[in-house]
Amino acid sequence: MAHALRRATAAAATASVIVSLPSLLALAAAPARAIPRLDLTPYPKPTAAQTRWVIQLPGVLPPTADPRLSPNPSDWRVQLIAGREVEADCNQRAFRGRFRASKVKGLGVSVYTVSDVGPMVSTLMACPPGQAKRKVFVPMGSKPFVVPYDASRPIVVYTPKDLQLRWRLWKAEKVQQPAQAL
Repeated sequence: MAHALRRATAAAATASVIVSLPSLLALAAAPARAIPRLDLTPYPKPTAAQTRWVIQLPGVLPPTADPRLSPNPSDWRVQLIAGREVEADCNQRAFRGRFRASKVKGLGVSVYTVSDVGPMVSTLMACPPGQAKRKVFVPMGSKPFVVPYDASRPIVVYTPKDLQLRWRLWKAEKVQQPAQAL
């Protein structure tokens, strides 16, 4: 049985290697297949003061090493983090803003807009002498803004031009904890 299986596997391997010259030339003449681009035509174009950020989530993620985390994407969320990269000293910096969700007409999906962005504020501590300034990412101060994980559609976010967008994945634990009634 094992010998017949090896023979069939070897025959299949050699059959896949044999290619005629005309078919090889036809294959070489065919245009190369590009990775499909996202079709953003149904989404509104950004205004002159906005940047449109697009996050295309991976459909299949490698399994996690932590057995407590759920492998099911319906248990996952994506946190959107708007912020600014600034030169900073030892002082803490923050600014406020708001994420707003709206539906795209005819598509039924949400797009997210950052609005009501306030000025950067800072503590006024005396920094140690000679401490160099460093580039830091200052996230917009608000509660975490999370959206459902959906690899079939991009996440589209509009921010003011001076903001950047980052994201991270949140995975839920498999075990649900019981609540205590008091």
